[in-house]
Parts: sequence; structure tokens; C-alpha cells
Amino acid sequence: MQLDLNLLTALDALLEEGSVAGAAARLHVTAPAMSRSLGRIRKATGDQILVRTGRSMVPTTRALAMRAPVHALVQQAHQLLSAQRELDLAALDRVFTVRWHDALTAACGTALIAAVHERAPGVRLRLTAEPGTDTPELRRGEVDLESSSRAPTFPDIRHRLVGRDRLVVAVRPGHPLTEGPLSLARYAAADHLTVSRRGSLRDPIDDALTTRGLERRVVATGPTTAFALQLALGTDLVVSLPDAVTRSARDQLGLVTLPLPLTLPDIPLHLLWHQRYDDDPAHTWLRETATETVRALFAPPNA
Repeated sequence: MQLDLNLLTALDALLEEGSVAGAAARLHVTAPAMSRSLGRIRKATGDQILVRTGRSMVPTTRALAMRAPVHALVQQAHQLLSAQRELDLAALDRVFTVRWHDALTAACGTALIAAVHERAPGVRLRLTAEPGTDTPELRRGEVDLESSSRAPTFPDIRHRLVGRDRLVVAVRPGHPLTEGPLSLARYAAADHLTVSRRGSLRDPIDDALTTRGLERRVVATGPTTAFALQLALGTDLVVSLPDAVTRSARDQLGLVTLPLPLTLPDIPLHLLWHQRYDDDPAHTWLRETATETVRALFAPPNA
């Protein structure tokens, strides 16, 4: 019997996603093509693999028993094939999706694109914004590299600490807070602006002030760092944000940077990826290039 080993990859996606549409999206094929692959898998195995229950599909008993060994076979095949070829950056033709915080993209997205294009001109980068809520795209393979201030909790998500940032205060030139030392009381008494994709008017600074018997007034929130900095430039609103990843934007706008009169833990910055790419030479190169680019933000000014 002749077997199409590509069906193993399709079967692995079908068993992990539990749907034809999900498997098709993961492997970047059309739903009809994936449906045809499922038909061929059913014919080869003599089993339905996925059966419809209401609006969803559930795996058969045999499919459940096959899930782990099929996944292991696919991973072994990828590792075997990757080990047999060397990475040729000049000939590499691939699209990578990088999902970073908007401030990080603004700070070093240009440098990343330039570094990638210089060494691998056939590679295309999609820089996308972080969503307002947690999403599974990283685990589904739809996002190759992600930034986060928190280490992942899922065991199949790898991460690398690339820097630690600290909060600073940004205000317009001539702002009243620039006159004299910035005390905690003066800071709390000012009108503030927060940056939140979810529109939150509260962040960890408010919790820290509460423990000290103080409260600040947050009069507005913006969805991106760029918007918050522009608003701070044109008003008396005070914005507190990470230093390294916003330094270039603050300098370009001519904002005044003041030390935060409050001791808070540093903000870690992690790069995240799925374990399926651990032994992928092209993805490894992307991770190393991104790491070098981001770590340059945290290097001493005269380094």
C-alpha cells in the first residue's frame, strides 16, 4: 500500500485542532483541501477519525489513541529533515509573524526588519499588534515570536529573558512637575494618563500608591504608547511608562523624562515561541536576530 506521509502532518493538525477549519488555518491550506485530506486519512485508516456532534467534531476512540504517537512521528520527521540541511539565509523564502507590544515595535521594529532583510532578503516579516486578550495563536503556529512581560505558564511555550526595564515619568516641556524635586505627593496630585489595550484606568502604580495612603487621578487611558506620548506632549497629563522601550520616542517628541518617585520592581521583557520551533534553523536564526536587536535597547548609552 502506498502512503502519502504528508497525511501524517494533516492528521496531527486535525487531532490537535479538533476541526477541519482549525487544521486548515494551522497548515495554511484551504478548508476544502483539508477536508479532502481527512477523507484520504479515513480511507487509509478505516476509521472516521473525527465525527460531528452538534456544531463541533470529536475524535473517535482510535483517534484519541493515535494522537500522541502521530504527534511524535511528525516532530521526529521535522527534526530529521532539519538536521540534514544547512540554513542558507540568502535563499531562505519564508514569512515570519512577530507580535510585539507597540512600544517595542516602535523602538526596534525598524532595526529588526533591516537586520533580517540584509542577511535574508527573501524573508518577509509581519509585525502585528498585541491583542486585547490572551489568544492561542502562538500555540497554533500563527505567530512565530511574541513579546511579554510575563513568563509563560504553558510547558510547550518557550521563553527567553531579553531585558529588564523600569518605569519613568514623561511630561511636556514646561510642565509644573519639572519645577523642583518631584516628590511622591506632587506626583500623586497630578492628572495622569495610562496606556491600556483594554481601557483600564488603573495599573500597578495605583496599588503601590494605595499602600502609601495616596491616590492619583487617572483622567484618560490610551490604547498605544504612541498615542499616550502625543497626548502628554499636548496637555498637562502625566504618563508613566517603561524607560528603555520608549526612550527614542520620548526623545523624538522632546518630552521631559523624570524619575518615578516610587520604588517598583523592574519590568521583565521576554521573547516567547512554541516548542515546535526549537530545532528549526530558520526560526532559531530569527530568535537570535530579534534577541540581539532587543537587547541593544538595554545596553549602556556608551556601549
